[in-house]
Order: sequence, then structure tokens, then C-alpha cells
Amino acid sequence: MKKIAMVASEVAHYCKTGGLADVVYALSDALGKLGDEVMVVLPFYASMKEKYIPLSTKIGVYDVYMSWRKEEAHVFLYQDKHFKAYLIANDYYFQRDNLYGYNDDGERFAFFSLAAKQLFRFLNYKPDVVHVHDWQAAMIPCLFKEGPRFDDFYDGIKTVLTIHNPAFKGMIDRFFLNDFYGLRDELFDTGKVRFEGMVSTLKSGIVYSDVVTTVSPNHAAELLTPMGSQGLSGVLNLRRDDFVGILNGIDVEEWNPAKDKKIAKKYSTKNIEEGRHLNQADLIKSFNIGYYGGPVFGLVSRLTYQKGIDIVLPAIRSALSRGASFVVLGSGEHHLEQGFENLRREYPSTVGIYIGYNDDLAHKVYAGSDFFLMPSLFEPCGIGQMIAQRYGSLPLVRYTGGLRDTVCGYDGHNADAATGLGFYDYGVDALKGTIDQALDVYHDQKLYYALALNAMKLDHSWKKSAATYQKLYEKILSRP
Repeated sequence: MKKIAMVASEVAHYCKTGGLADVVYALSDALGKLGDEVMVVLPFYASMKEKYIPLSTKIGVYDVYMSWRKEEAHVFLYQDKHFKAYLIANDYYFQRDNLYGYNDDGERFAFFSLAAKQLFRFLNYKPDVVHVHDWQAAMIPCLFKEGPRFDDFYDGIKTVLTIHNPAFKGMIDRFFLNDFYGLRDELFDTGKVRFEGMVSTLKSGIVYSDVVTTVSPNHAAELLTPMGSQGLSGVLNLRRDDFVGILNGIDVEEWNPAKDKKIAKKYSTKNIEEGRHLNQADLIKSFNIGYYGGPVFGLVSRLTYQKGIDIVLPAIRSALSRGASFVVLGSGEHHLEQGFENLRREYPSTVGIYIGYNDDLAHKVYAGSDFFLMPSLFEPCGIGQMIAQRYGSLPLVRYTGGLRDTVCGYDGHNADAATGLGFYDYGVDALKGTIDQALDVYHDQKLYYALALNAMKLDHSWKKSAATYQKLYEKILSRP
């Protein structure tokens, strides 16, 4: 049994803006099931307090020093199913409406990283491995190794950094290396934490972690190339012997059409046609649109350029003109939200839009859509396509990152193996061509359900991925 500490800025069921939260929760839960002793450290945001203050126990408070600042970290403990969650509260930094998006985010997560590091000493608990996620926690390995020289408490703790989204690098002015973290200017001058003339907490994590991972094998290969690395290929190639892609899984207990209480009709591979017809009728009703003989395309996503939303808007029109329907659940960039609102005004009877996130509605989209759109510009792993496959909704993807690892596209000859549809070249014409292919597949219902059954039979559970992480931990723990 190993002692594993996960440190992340969001964790599903507690707080969530994207796939990072799903991964941290599911991986922690899976490791706990496999017998490891797992603790999860996350901020105690305002949105969590109503639910978790009555359910958690306050275990203490300690001071966190950031140069001239002294802030208090109030720590609460909540016992989850297979791990302990330590919630770090500070009203100045976390009593806000949103998780991110503030001018002082660099300072907020510097406090969180320092507080998380200090938590281990406060608890007198020394993990075998501290596993940090993305830029918000990526400075912790550096803090272990470059912190006060007289403090040997952190010696021997191994660290892993997982990169979920390389587009966000935790950029702060070099002045804040000392002012926030109390670290020496020398680390900037030597280039260890320097990136494009500033300090990058993500680069720091890449340099100082014992092992760096990302969330799919194909994305790991992309990150080693100048074109696909978001500028990180140089430093990642220096760490390539300690850099690996491990495919994410999904929570197969939450996302299970045979047990899902949030959909109109539970179903499995044995009654897929009946189940999906009833769920599609419920989905159409939920979005207050009509059915005109064509497939229903679904989209559950952040509405950003990364997700390919700018090419969806022009490409989907030809399908709508041929009897297809389209439902959208998500929020993001204002001009893209407005683009969908304009599309709904243009096709009021076949386009349904929900700006925001609604978990119940998300389940309905997966269970009731025929095709699930994920034409991402880049996608480190992606979870939506795997959930869609589990529900028998065929993902329509661009072959990038984890989408390429998880979707076997139909090519006209591989009906026995295909689990979705896809294209390579990012652009409206390529997406439109694949949507046209989807219409052809839909109108051959025998073919459509053969592919849907292939998709439903895939194993996207976390058990395999968690076991791979266990082997990775064992490998680094065997090092001197």
C-alpha cells in the first residue's frame, strides 16, 4: 500500500469547470479501491461550503507566509468513499463566485500551493508520492526541492505532474517568484522556471517533478513536437525519458446507461434500440424542438476555440437542412454563445440550446443523441467521446490527442471495429464531410447500430489506467 496525495484546483463532486476535475476524482477513487491510501487536497471554494461545511470536520488552522503577507489556511476533512479530502479554506482567496478568471489567480494558487505543501507538515504526514495537476499546483515539486534548506521534512517525497491542458501555463511576473513563493531569483536566471520572459508554474513542474505525465499516449507524442506542444516541446524533450501518456478513463458507475436514473429509459446492449428511441424522444422534448426524420447531433462542451466550436457553426447547417436536429449544452466565449443563439433563431424547430451546465441534461444528451460532436482543435484526452461511446452515441471527432487514441473511425470497410467517425484536417469542409458521412450511416440503421454496439462494448473504466499509475509510482519509488 502506498500513500498518495493528489493536489488539484478542482475535483468532481466538489467543484468543477472541466475534465481535470473528473480525472482527479476518478483516479483518486480508483487508486483507493486498489488499496492505496489516498488523500486529495483542494481549495474550499464558496460554492462548496453550503454542502460540505455540515459534512466535514475542521481539523485546524495554520499561517501561510507569502513574503510580507500572512494568510490563514483553515483545513477541513471530508471522508469520501475511497479517499480523504482535505479542503483548504481562505475567504480572501476562495470566497468568490467562480473558481478562476481573476487578475490575482497567480497569487491565489501560490497561496494554495504553499498551503498544500505546509499541510503535510501540519498533519505530520509524509506521502510516498505527491501527484500535482496542471499549473495551479505545479510549483509544489519546486517548493519541495528549492524551499528552506534547513527543512528536511520533504526530502524523499516523490512527485508526479500531470498536464491536462498545456495551453494554461501559470504565467506570472519574475518578481513574484520571490514575492509569492519565497524562491530565489537564481531559478529564473538559470532558466529553470523561466518561460518567454516570465515565470511559468507549469514549466517549473515539468523541470522539478520526478515524472511528468499527460492524459493520452497520442497527446504525449504531440507535446514533443513544436507544432503540438503549445511551446513546451523544448523542456519536455529534455524530460522525455520521464514523460509518459496514460489514457484517462471515465467513472463507469456514474456513466452507465443500464443504471442511469437521470435518463428516461435505462438500457444496455440488449435493448439499445428501444432505449435510445425513448431517450431521444425525451431529449427532444427537453430542448423543446421537433423531430424531422434525421439524426440528432449532440454537443456538451465548453464553447471555446479549442473545442472546434468555430467550425461547428457553419458545418452543421447542411445537416439541419436535411432533417437533422442539433442540441447544445455548454458555455464559454461570448461570440460563440451568440453564434448558437443565432443558429437557433435560424432553425427554431430543430436547434436546442442550453447556455450553462446542467448535469441531468448532459446525461440526456449522451443517451438521446445519435452523434456526439467533438471536432477539437486540440484535445489532450477528452472524456465526452468515451461517455458517448458508453451510451451508444457515436462520437464524431477530429483525430487529435486522446480522440485519436479512443475513437476508431468508420472508413466504409470496418463495421466490425469502428466506434465513431472522424477526420484529420481542421476546417469547416472536413467537418462538413464527416457530418455528411454520419447522415449516410444513420440512414443505414443496421450499420448505425452495429457501430453503436461496438462503442458500448468498449472498456473505458479507470481500473486499467489506475493500475498503470500504480506501476509508475512503484517505478519512481524504487529510485534512490
